[in-house]
Amino acid sequence: MGTQYASAVAVVRTMENSLFTQSDLERLINARDRKESETLINSKNAGTLPEVWEMLRTFAPDSKELEIILYRNDFHNLKAVLKAMVSGREPDSYIIQPSNIKNDTLKEAFRTKDMDVLPDYIRETATQAYELITTTLDGQLMDSLIDTACMKAMQESAEKSGNDFMRKYVNLITVCADIKTAYRCSKMNKNRDFLEISICGSPELDKESIIRATLGGTENLLSFLGNTIYAELSGLLKENPAEFEKRCDDMLIELAETSRLQAFGIEPLISYYIAKEAEIKNIRIISVCRECGADKVTITERLRKLYV
Repeated sequence: MGTQYASAVAVVRTMENSLFTQSDLERLINARDRKESETLINSKNAGTLPEVWEMLRTFAPDSKELEIILYRNDFHNLKAVLKAMVSGREPDSYIIQPSNIKNDTLKEAFRTKDMDVLPDYIRETATQAYELITTTLDGQLMDSLIDTACMKAMQESAEKSGNDFMRKYVNLITVCADIKTAYRCSKMNKNRDFLEISICGSPELDKESIIRATLGGTENLLSFLGNTIYAELSGLLKENPAEFEKRCDDMLIELAETSRLQAFGIEPLISYYIAKEAEIKNIRIISVCRECGADKVTITERLRKLYV
C-alpha cells in the first residue's frame, strides 16, 4: 500500500466530519420550508460533486483509479451528445459533471469525425455508437451498447490498476446493472441478439449464464439469481424495484466503509467521493419527496445508507 496519499487521507478524514449524519437528514426532513432546508445544507458546507472531484484531483492528479469512477459519467455524456446530434439539439443540459472528458471535446469528435481526440477507453465505443445511431436511429439499442461498453471499460481499467478495491467497486456496479437489465429484458421478451449487446457479465455473474436464464423468462431468471450470492437483490427486484436500487446504493457505501481504517492509499479518497454521491442523492430524495407531499415515514424509507 502506497504512502503517497497519506496527507490527502488526513485531509479527507477531517472533511468526513462535515458529511451529513442521520440527525442532519432528519432535520432536513422536518425543515419548515425551502429556506430552512437551504440554510441547513449551507451550514454543512455540502459542496457539489464537481467541487469535491476537483479537490480530490489536486491530491491525486495522476490517479487512474479516480478516473474510473467517472467513466459512467463519460459514457452517459457520450449518449447525450449523440442523441443531441441526431435530434439537432444542444446536449449541454443533459451533460453530467464531473467527467474526465470535456463536453467540447466530445462534440468536436463527432463534428470532425475524429475519434482520436477521445481517450482509449471510449474511442471505439464512440465510433460504434455513432455508426449505430446514424444508420438505425435506434436509441434504445445505442444506449445498451454504450452502457455495456462502459462496464467493460471499467472492468479492464480496474484490472489494469491492480487495485482490489477498484475491482470490487466495478464488479458491484456491473452486477447491479446486469441484474436490472436482465430483469427488464425478461419482461420485454428481448431476444438473444439484444441481450448479447445489453449484458456485460462479471466474474461473479457469467454473461452467458445470465443470458440463458433471461431467455427462459422472468421466473427462470429470478430462480437463477436466487441461487447466487446476489439472491437478496433478486428478491428485492421482484418485490420492489425501488428497494433494489436502494440496496445497490447501500452496498456501494458498505464497500466504501471497508477503507475507513486505512491511513494510506487511494481508497479513502474514492470512498469519500462515493460518500458524497450518496449524500447528494439523499438530499435530492428529500427535496423531491417534500415537493410531492410524501410523508416523513416514506421519505425516511427511501433514504440511502450513510457513510458516517
